[in-house]
Amino acid sequence: MSKLIDTEKAILMESIRDIHDFPKPGIVFKDITTLLNNPKAFRILMNHLTNRYLNYDLDFIAGIDARGFIFGAALADRLGIGFVPVRKKGKLPYTTVAEKYTLEYGFDEVEVHIDAFGKNGLCPTGERSKVLLVDDLIATGGTAKAAANLIEKVGARCVECCFIMELMFLGGREGFESEVYSVLEI
Repeated sequence: MSKLIDTEKAILMESIRDIHDFPKPGIVFKDITTLLNNPKAFRILMNHLTNRYLNYDLDFIAGIDARGFIFGAALADRLGIGFVPVRKKGKLPYTTVAEKYTLEYGFDEVEVHIDAFGKNGLCPTGERSKVLLVDDLIATGGTAKAAANLIEKVGARCVECCFIMELMFLGGREGFESEVYSVLEI
């Protein structure tokens, strides 16, 4: 399994900009736009993810709205498999299945098309489709857990959840049914 060396981790960390007090005072927002426009850092990241998941025999990658779309779609292309967007409620045009999750003050929902991973979540061989869930950051884990549950709800199997960054002090990885992998731990 592919591992980043310290110099590669340093390049990735240096390519992510901190924005203090965004979106509200006391929060340090991790801005990945500076990683995306750094071709060396983006190539290191995508090469690492490609090498890691090359032998997982995946059928799909699901990316969480919206930054998970970027990394997930690029990785799906490199692996030659399908990409499925996990969208916020009301953004998909066909029949959907939704999963609610708790926010600090209320609830939100994510959804996918009912046939996003094949009819009843089955690939053409009749087996459950194997799905990798991708997003840029895991903090408390609410959105990602809902997305992983949604993959299972439509009949596919979430084999792993992959995040570019994990804010370890928030404990977001606790409670996942599938494996969790983070490229960078903060």
